[in-house]
Amino acid sequence: MEPELPGGEGGGEAAEEGLIEFYGSFKEMFEFFCKNSTIHGTVRLVCSGRNRMKTAFWTLLLLASLAMLYWQFALMFSQFWAYPVVLTMSMDSEPKMFPAVTICNLDPSRFELVSEQLEQLELMAEESLTFLYGPKASARLARLRDRNRDRDRDGAIRVQAWANLSSAGFRLSHNFSLVRMWDPGAGRKHSRVGFRLCNSTGGNCFYTSHPSGMDALLEWFHFHYMNVMAQLPPGLPRHPQHFQDLVYSCQYDGEPCRPSDHVHFHHPVFGSCYTFNSKGTDPFWAATKPGIPYGLSLILRAEQKEHLPLLSTVAGVKVMIHSHNQTPFLEHEGFHIRPGIATTIGIRQDQVNRLGGNYGRCTTDGADVAVELLYNNSYTLQACLHSCFQRAMVQRCGCGYFYYPLPAGARYCDYSRQPAWGHCFYQLYSRLRNHRLDCFQHCPKPCRESLYKVSAGTAKWPSAKSQDWVRQALRHQNGYNSSSSSSSSSSSRRDIAKVTIFYRQLSSQAVHEAPLLSENLLLGACDWLWFCFFLLGNTSHRSHMLKYGWEE
Repeated sequence: MEPELPGGEGGGEAAEEGLIEFYGSFKEMFEFFCKNSTIHGTVRLVCSGRNRMKTAFWTLLLLASLAMLYWQFALMFSQFWAYPVVLTMSMDSEPKMFPAVTICNLDPSRFELVSEQLEQLELMAEESLTFLYGPKASARLARLRDRNRDRDRDGAIRVQAWANLSSAGFRLSHNFSLVRMWDPGAGRKHSRVGFRLCNSTGGNCFYTSHPSGMDALLEWFHFHYMNVMAQLPPGLPRHPQHFQDLVYSCQYDGEPCRPSDHVHFHHPVFGSCYTFNSKGTDPFWAATKPGIPYGLSLILRAEQKEHLPLLSTVAGVKVMIHSHNQTPFLEHEGFHIRPGIATTIGIRQDQVNRLGGNYGRCTTDGADVAVELLYNNSYTLQACLHSCFQRAMVQRCGCGYFYYPLPAGARYCDYSRQPAWGHCFYQLYSRLRNHRLDCFQHCPKPCRESLYKVSAGTAKWPSAKSQDWVRQALRHQNGYNSSSSSSSSSSSRRDIAKVTIFYRQLSSQAVHEAPLLSENLLLGACDWLWFCFFLLGNTSHRSHMLKYGWEE
């Protein structure tokens, strides 16, 4: 005889259970599923065939639940693929190195090789001042020019090795004269000042206009100055500069500075510059204590010799605090120290650590950046942008911008060789400033960056009661010689300044980027949603069993 199937009729005795149970029909298996499944929505959907209204209700409810579940999945995955980050902050109290400090005297020097052209440029500036503001405005500039002509016979930078070279072939162009432009609807009191630039065919002209005549004159002077300085040979040796010409006294942590502690370079606008602790590897510059006595103390010569009065209009000393092995971009950062003032500058170091990869572009050392740096220091965003812009200048304008280093084989711009380079430069620079040049796409931020927050305080120095003995001490110890013939305290303080830079606290604040939604967190959230979905069905099903009883 054949054994009875489970649930079959006849026989009276229950069939003995086996490892695998077989049902006599699909209906029997379906009834078993309806009685034992914990998926509440599915049970009500497939097991309520006699009540179509109930089946329709549970169908809609199940579809809505599944839609909500997968909508939550879509939200989580879209947020994950956006790669958001969260900032975490930590404090570091370990001893650190003192930052690099760059100072400049804001007194650019004149080269004898182009002294004639610079004198002609000053004459043109006097004419422009007379045109804009009358003869009284240019009288002071004329007196300074006469004084500089006599002094530069002895103080100009002389280059005997290049004496056979002559810049007589270069002539300053009068095609870029300053003009005043009136706005017909704004009245006579509102005007703009600038000069016109055209392309190589004389078309597509525009004006570099400014609402301030002073700003327009300074930009006009800089434009001609770059053309004059482009006449200097690339290998021209720099004027030997003595450290004592700018720094009377230098101490760090109570100890006098050594000759190896500073590096000299010349900036065409900011003059003679020195960088202290440029490499950051000398144990002498280790910062072990915070406070003014343990910082860098400098007494500086702030005398303005007025070699080029329209190139630098600020009196004092330029100071910039930056990281080691970093090129100081003084035109973008830094601050000025006023003559006759003692300035105390407290600094605090902050570290920024970026994730990079899918969470944002950054570079560790610049090796993976498409732009080849023109600077011999470590990678910074400004160094990359300057290098990218200079290469774009050489490629599109045929020459390089005078204030940036040159690529191999290139020459600086000069309107005697490239008459329309100014038109090309201003259009290209406008695109860079408006972020329409691809340099910002090619130059990512560093993945690790040190920032220095500063707070400054000032006081008159030396005071009226102490200035006599302070000046006597400087004269005997450091060869100080005042250029002021006036005995008033305001005049006698205008050629010296004091600055002290120190750590306010040795603890630094580090900001780290971390993923807001990591892979593990995403998988955990998906598991939790599935768990809640099935838990809801199981709870509802058991509530229904308690209410109506289990049907055997």
